[in-house]
Amino acid sequence: MEIAIIAHDLKKELMTQFCIAYCGILSKHSLCATSITAKYISEATGLEIERLLSGEQGGKQQIASRVSCNEVDVLLYFKDTRQNAKPEEVDVELLRLCDLYNVPVATNIATAEVIVTALDRGDLDWREIVNPRSEYNQKNRTANGAF
Repeated sequence: MEIAIIAHDLKKELMTQFCIAYCGILSKHSLCATSITAKYISEATGLEIERLLSGEQGGKQQIASRVSCNEVDVLLYFKDTRQNAKPEEVDVELLRLCDLYNVPVATNIATAEVIVTALDRGDLDWREIVNPRSEYNQKNRTANGAF
């Protein structure tokens, strides 16, 4: 599966800890993340992560574009939850696209745990039908003799 990861500044440490805890599951999938988040996670876990632009420089838009092209199967997006933090337009659009394209989204650690453990059990294998061109799904079809 293709997993995209974003963490606002106040949530980068939590996202890193989450990825350390679920490194075994995440290592079986293709990961991409906004630049600084990817740096933190890869340094802490050794996971191979495609580094996109930073969120402020267009990384969120890159992920939104991938969602709209069905190139993302899961989004882990730990947002700033302070009361005075206003959602940016790109955040609202990204979540709208995930709703439109049926991409499971976790915006907190509890939901992220549910999604990642479901991913490990195979509960999200239906995404293979939606996203047959993903690198993960192509590898699985080739390994199983299907084309």
